[in-house]
Amino acid sequence: MMHTPAKKRTSAENGDGGIDLVLARSIGNGEDLRRIVQYAFELGKPDALLLQLRNVVKKKEFEIEELCKLHYEEFILAVDELRSVLVDADALKSSLSSDNLKLQDVASALLLKLDELLELYSIKKNIAKAMQIMRVCVHVLKLCLQCNMHISNNRLYPAVKIVDIIEREYIQNIPLEPFKKVIEKQIPAIKKFIENKVSDEFNEWLGRVRSTTKNIGQLAIGQAASVRQREAEKRASQWEAEEQSWSGLSDLVFTLDVENFDEDSVLEFDLTPVYRANHVHSYLGIGEKFHEHYYNNRLMQLNLDLQISSAQPFLESHQSFFTQIAGFFILEDRVLRTAGGLLLDSQLETLWDTALSKMTSVLEDQFSHMDTANHLLLVKDFVTLFGSTLIRHGYQVKPLLDILDNSRDKYHELLLSECHKQIAEALASDTFEHMVIKKEYEYNMNVVSFHLQSSEIVPAFPFIATFSSSVPDACRIVRSFIEDSVNYLSHGGHVNTYDVVRKYLDKLMIDVLNKALLNTIHSGSLDVSKAMQIAANIAVLERTCDIFLLQAGQLCSVPLHLLERPHSGLTAKAVFKATQNAAYTALSNAVDSKLDEYLNLMHSINWTADEAPEHVNDYMNEIFIYLNELITNAQPIMPLDALYRMGFAALTHISDSIVAAFLSESLKRFNLNAVVGIDNDLKRLELLADEIFQSTGLSDLKKDCSFRECLTEARQLVNLLLSNQPESFMNPEIREANYGALDYKKVAVVCEKFKDSPDRLFGSLSGRSTKQTARKKSMDTLKRRLKDFS
Repeated sequence: MMHTPAKKRTSAENGDGGIDLVLARSIGNGEDLRRIVQYAFELGKPDALLLQLRNVVKKKEFEIEELCKLHYEEFILAVDELRSVLVDADALKSSLSSDNLKLQDVASALLLKLDELLELYSIKKNIAKAMQIMRVCVHVLKLCLQCNMHISNNRLYPAVKIVDIIEREYIQNIPLEPFKKVIEKQIPAIKKFIENKVSDEFNEWLGRVRSTTKNIGQLAIGQAASVRQREAEKRASQWEAEEQSWSGLSDLVFTLDVENFDEDSVLEFDLTPVYRANHVHSYLGIGEKFHEHYYNNRLMQLNLDLQISSAQPFLESHQSFFTQIAGFFILEDRVLRTAGGLLLDSQLETLWDTALSKMTSVLEDQFSHMDTANHLLLVKDFVTLFGSTLIRHGYQVKPLLDILDNSRDKYHELLLSECHKQIAEALASDTFEHMVIKKEYEYNMNVVSFHLQSSEIVPAFPFIATFSSSVPDACRIVRSFIEDSVNYLSHGGHVNTYDVVRKYLDKLMIDVLNKALLNTIHSGSLDVSKAMQIAANIAVLERTCDIFLLQAGQLCSVPLHLLERPHSGLTAKAVFKATQNAAYTALSNAVDSKLDEYLNLMHSINWTADEAPEHVNDYMNEIFIYLNELITNAQPIMPLDALYRMGFAALTHISDSIVAAFLSESLKRFNLNAVVGIDNDLKRLELLADEIFQSTGLSDLKKDCSFRECLTEARQLVNLLLSNQPESFMNPEIREANYGALDYKKVAVVCEKFKDSPDRLFGSLSGRSTKQTARKKSMDTLKRRLKDFS
């Protein structure tokens, strides 16, 4: 009894007390002990389990013994059961030992296999991991190899894309640390190399792009010129078709079909370095830096392009100046549209505003110093081509066109000045003789080309024109003026180009051509033939006003029916009419001057002849010949109205001169024989006047006064002097009927000089006829009554 607790402590001290309690609790709860038994065998301590079971048994025996004391009968039964348990325990122990031996025999071989299998699994896992690492590394190496190949082939954009892929997707996933460090070290170097490479290429492109842009500008402006030429030809064809349709010669109607073309497909230029540099810098994360670099460099290049060379005249350098700028902005427009944000709209607008400001300043300055119209036209024409080229690319060029418009008056003043010199030279070199045309090409060049022909039939050669050489010369000058004026005003945004051209054409015809003609007329050096020819020339020039207006309308593409509206002609027509009247006046003065040379021969007439002359006086023979020649020369080139006016003035002047001869202070007296001679002169002159009036067709004009009536005053005076009853002049009815053109005072002066017979010694004793005596008495009565009347 005393030894039991000691044993319990020993067991507890040995660390088995806890196991006993667990085992006892399991047995007490009726739990399955196989797991505990299995565990004991796995640990290789079945004896310890057996010992514990024995301790449990002893403990239970002790408890049983205690219980037996309380429950004897129950104890006896429990002992029996315990013995049964012991038997079973022994059997179980034997079975466990047997199974353990069998299990160890079987498991020992399997454990060896299991160890081998686990080792293989470990090897497989390591191999798979190594293969994964190798796949990643190999893929990265392939990418690196591709990158190197792209760099070697100068394909930098794909190279930088690969570098970006390696950096974003692979660098963090490389399991091999040394390899990862190598890649991480090489990526910045590769980036820097690519950046330097594309920068070098871009800088090289910047170095050669100025020559490229000049070629681009030349090609683009050349295309604009071709388009303008095609449009002009189509408009001319349409105008011609409209003219034929309007005149009833054709029913065809042409429409203006302006050809469209894709300018980008024609203007080919290489922007690959720009695109590459932009994409590469964007992938490298420094796109904004490159954008700023590009803009600053292009701005500097633009400033260089906008500089005017002082070593070369602007007239020689303006084309290269504008073609360079045109190419610059055509290229920048392509960059804006295709380079993916490399250039912003605001930046391009700033560049254009800078260029526009400089160009307008240059044009204003250069135009202010130009003194030749052709120079202005050359620059203006190229500037408009420049403008139309850039308008196609969306640029606003209105300030440039405004400069051209502001120079319009100066250009036309210079053009008018040049035309003034040319017309003055043409008039100075003109002999004012009928132009003799010997060849058909001369006829076409000087007559047909200006529609000066009177018939569509080609005449026989040599052909004598009604005008002199200055007329086709002036027509050429005017036609050239119209073409130059239209060229300057066209393509400049003018809506009413035709109205402006017409205004300046009127100015040319009035202030230049008409003024030059007036200066020639009033020069005082005109003889009859020149004055006659100038009058004929003016008539032709007056007709050309409508022709030149049609030419201006055709060049301005104005519909023909609008040109034929009433009141649409030139003011110069009326001005030429007035100048023609001045020419006719000069002609009349020249004719009168020539007639005066012959009329001065009247001083040689014997005013107191003893006998009446049988023939006309010498002066009248000269006048007769001259008038015949004058009318013969004037009839082919002068209209009937002008011919009538000239003949009327010449005969009136002769009549006035004859009357003036009677009134001359140098003539103191004359007799009847002299009057008879003047009567003979007048009769011949009246016959000539009637012949001219009928043969030239002037009678068809139905004028109030015939040529014979121009001699009325001289005729009535001579009739009065020859009258048997001159005193009848004082009878109002007779005077109105027969002497209505005579003035009292003139008649009084002439009658005082009239002596019926020459004074002779003993003249009063000479015999006189009754008729003569009566005439003398009547004349004396007239003289006396005229004195009383005055």
